[in-house]
Amino acid sequence: MNTESNGGPEATEGGAATDEQPLGSRAPHFIKRSRPLHLSWQVGIFVIGLAVVVVGVIMLPLPGPGWLVIFAGMAIWATEFVWAQLVLRWTKRKVTEAAQKALDPKVRRRNIILTTIGVVIIAAALAVYVWKFGFAMPWKVDE
Repeated sequence: MNTESNGGPEATEGGAATDEQPLGSRAPHFIKRSRPLHLSWQVGIFVIGLAVVVVGVIMLPLPGPGWLVIFAGMAIWATEFVWAQLVLRWTKRKVTEAAQKALDPKVRRRNIILTTIGVVIIAAALAVYVWKFGFAMPWKVDE
């Protein structure tokens, strides 16, 4: 059961001390004391988290903040389940690494150059379209 910590703040992959919270259930103490109540709590947290994740997955192809909602569902699960806490820690670490990498001057310069090239290509394609067809749409719209 996921009610106990798998290690304190010192128990990380590299063995270095961090200021992260220990893994395990964050349910109130009176709920953790009773096994049936705690199991019911875990089922409730799982169902709520699952509903939020499913809504996020539905939002992926539709307009809306799909990934943000999925991570919100993972955060709900992480209040109770160690596996979700580990997934969130890994995700936070990867996002932090990507942010640090994006701040690297060489990477920023490359991204600016690629964005500029993309904008120029799109502008050229738009100019060719306007030159060939004018500002009229290529399909007929009757009102």
